[in-house]
Amino acid sequence: MSHITLIRHGQANTHAKDEASYDQLSDLGHQQAKWLGDHMRDTHHHHTRLYTGTLRRHRETADGMATGMKATEDARLNELEYFTMAQALEAEHGIAALAEPSEFVHHFPKVLKYWQDDKLEGAPERFHQFETRIKDALKEIGEGTGPALVVTSGGLIAMTMRLHLGLEVAAMANVALAIMNTSMHRLHPIGGTWSPVMFNAIPHLEHPDRQHAQTHV
Repeated sequence: MSHITLIRHGQANTHAKDEASYDQLSDLGHQQAKWLGDHMRDTHHHHTRLYTGTLRRHRETADGMATGMKATEDARLNELEYFTMAQALEAEHGIAALAEPSEFVHHFPKVLKYWQDDKLEGAPERFHQFETRIKDALKEIGEGTGPALVVTSGGLIAMTMRLHLGLEVAAMANVALAIMNTSMHRLHPIGGTWSPVMFNAIPHLEHPDRQHAQTHV
């Protein structure tokens, strides 16, 4: 078993109202990815494999990091479809979708709860299917040779923490909301099981000149 480092993509389109319009990095998102790649080279981070989801924001982040490795794309590493489920929540239960990005912190936990309780008929996949595909993808990556770098999304990282820390869905929502763009998270094999040994690390954004780049959305 080799350690796995998960990376959340750079800042995407913060004013998006649907999945398609969200799926692109902002100018700041591109800069965050470059800074992360520079930091990893400067500090001699060693990874022999690179994986991404199939979303544009994953590919753009990996490209901006310029690791020199060819990425293996895997749709199982894609994000949950928040906007699609928010629309279903409004249509099926009368809970309004976001009017402003600032409302996300209150709205996202509601979406997750209805989804976990299997009360969103319009969800593109069931909660347990999302959980299973992540578990399966990470199991396969973990069985490979050498440290792996995985560029993905915050919801997937939060579910990974849920799986390995036994989090309830409310705690998973809190974890997801805390995850910053281009943050690093690491799973390390300890005693035959995966243990989270790093969460939400952003050393490449800690300089005072870069604190404006410490974004959650």
